[in-house]
Amino acid sequence: MCGPLALSLPINAESNLQKFFGVLIYNLGRVFTYSAFGAFFGIIGQSFSLFGWQQKLSIILGVLIIFVVLFSKKINQISNTQFFINSVFGKIRHQLSLLFQSKKLSSLFFIGVLNGLLPCGLVYMAAAGSIATGNIFSGILFMIFFGLGTVPAMWSVIFLGSWLSVKFRQQIRKSFPIVMLLIGSLLLVRGLGIGIPYLSPKMNVQHHTLDCCHRH
Repeated sequence: MCGPLALSLPINAESNLQKFFGVLIYNLGRVFTYSAFGAFFGIIGQSFSLFGWQQKLSIILGVLIIFVVLFSKKINQISNTQFFINSVFGKIRHQLSLLFQSKKLSSLFFIGVLNGLLPCGLVYMAAAGSIATGNIFSGILFMIFFGLGTVPAMWSVIFLGSWLSVKFRQQIRKSFPIVMLLIGSLLLVRGLGIGIPYLSPKMNVQHHTLDCCHRH
């Protein structure tokens, strides 16, 4: 969903500099929304961490991501997800259509803000990761770096979109489930606490903390 929006942004393309700043402002809007998500989900993660449920939460999130990726088609058939998306996010799409009619730089920022609210599997995956951090500040940082990590891809779509073949775009789209499976597996392994430093550290039961780099 981000790709088509990025390609149709109301950016003044008279010069590459204007285009550069337009894309920058748009991406700042996206990162702003993601950082707000990070704060919200970081609070949830911290609540679980205070009760010593951080490992269990990481396992649940990992299993949930893997389940959704493997059975996404059946979930859509059973739950009529498309109807839910159209009804819940219809107002956001309407506001986006109004912003696309404007040529102001501020409109690009708010397009980015609203773009961050649209349904996206990779954003859901990142939200799960921010919950698993178990800390508000870490959750915010996690989502900010997630947003910054997507900026090069967004820039490539906007500046090189017309040169990218349909086949190449399809290959990129097909890689998304693989990335989500990888992250889900990492969250699962992390929650198991099998004693691998940084990847799956053991939980210090007494203090409810992950002993990833404790020096004896």
